[in-house]
Amino acid sequence: MPYVCLLLSGAALLVNGLAGLGHLPRRDAAAFSLVLGGTQLVLGVVHLSAAGNGPEALMTAAGMFLFGLTYVYGGMDVLLGLGSRGLGWFCGMVAFVGLLLAAAWLAVDPLLAVLWVCWAVLWGLLFASNVMGAARLEPFTGWALVLASQVTATVPAFLGLAGLWPRTSLAALVAAVLLAGLFVAARALARRGHDGPRRAGISVEGQAVGPERLTAG
Repeated sequence: MPYVCLLLSGAALLVNGLAGLGHLPRRDAAAFSLVLGGTQLVLGVVHLSAAGNGPEALMTAAGMFLFGLTYVYGGMDVLLGLGSRGLGWFCGMVAFVGLLLAAAWLAVDPLLAVLWVCWAVLWGLLFASNVMGAARLEPFTGWALVLASQVTATVPAFLGLAGLWPRTSLAALVAAVLLAGLFVAARALARRGHDGPRRAGISVEGQAVGPERLTAG
């Protein structure tokens, strides 16, 4: 279940990133986020009922719920015209929780810990954009969502589904270097200014999710 949710998050981040960059209608991305987020919440409940109440199972379920709720909230925010501040504060809280999850996973699964740091940064960017009015970050956040969708979600999901998920420190180090390069590339693309997002966010009209409003199961 967790890897399936991670695969779905790769699609959500990509769609919301493209919507933030103006390549897709925000309402289309919002509807997709709502359906996908609801699916993740259901899968999270199924995972909890099957995996039990161990620490790893609970932390995994927490991640699934955080991503699912972000997508659902972001989708409703656009479709119902709720505004972005509430979603922004939620993203700020999730960014903090993401860092806590990264610390908790560090000894058990270093690669997952690195991914959680990246996701926490994405949520933090959404918080800054929606709550603090840092509009200058929106192009950067939009590109970061697009690039992160594949690097932090789609590819890792396939590794997990194929039974090839690496739990070594070396894998985590390589991922950390790759993700640092991802943010550098996102910054360079944003500076080009050709596709500056009108409101990067979880595909939300007037908000930034994932993802640009984020999210892994």
